[in-house]
Amino acid sequence: MLRARGHRIRYVNFARDPDASPGLDRYQALIVLGGPMQVGHHHRHHHLLTECRLIERALHDEVPMLGICLGGQLLAHVLDARVAPCPRAEIGWYSINPTAATASDPVLNPLDHARPVFQWHHWGFDCPSDGVSIADSEESGCQAFRAGPQAWGFQFHLELDRRLIHRWLTLPFYRDDLAGSGLDRTPAQIEGDTQRFLPETLALADRVFGNWLNQLDTPEQRLVLASR
Repeated sequence: MLRARGHRIRYVNFARDPDASPGLDRYQALIVLGGPMQVGHHHRHHHLLTECRLIERALHDEVPMLGICLGGQLLAHVLDARVAPCPRAEIGWYSINPTAATASDPVLNPLDHARPVFQWHHWGFDCPSDGVSIADSEESGCQAFRAGPQAWGFQFHLELDRRLIHRWLTLPFYRDDLAGSGLDRTPAQIEGDTQRFLPETLALADRVFGNWLNQLDTPEQRLVLASR
């Protein structure tokens, strides 16, 4: 979607380049994606501090930002919100609900009723005190928030398609994570749920991410920085 609108992307993979230190001077937006580590693991994963500095800079300069899963947790952490283990892990498809503020949110307003979305996380976040909760769930509380006019944090994964979900469910690390989570579900059950729920979720994702892209200026050869 970014490339279709004429944006160029720089993708920083800290697993491959842990000492990378990107800046935001040349960039129009920042997307911070997920990962298997947790917010408090910065002693083992030094790139988390780099990502927090990028988030702080984006907030200060009012650069449009989107944080997904760990990225949303890092955004919440930078904003002094509580980020901590969930009552139980969420792996697979879980229902989220709109809040009173969702309909007026410029990005997540297509979420007009409770619906299942894909999740894979052991930790969650509270809505920052200066933020606006725009999605929640009965089991785990805040699922999405907006901070200021230009930053959004999502706990769930609207960006995944069938190929990526299947890949996660076949990788040994993720299969072991699911098996050790204590959840009563199998990869086959999650694949079945994916077949049922993904088409409607992809349509939601197209509208939500389209709304977020509408917050960006005309590309003019400027870049979007994505980190993971």
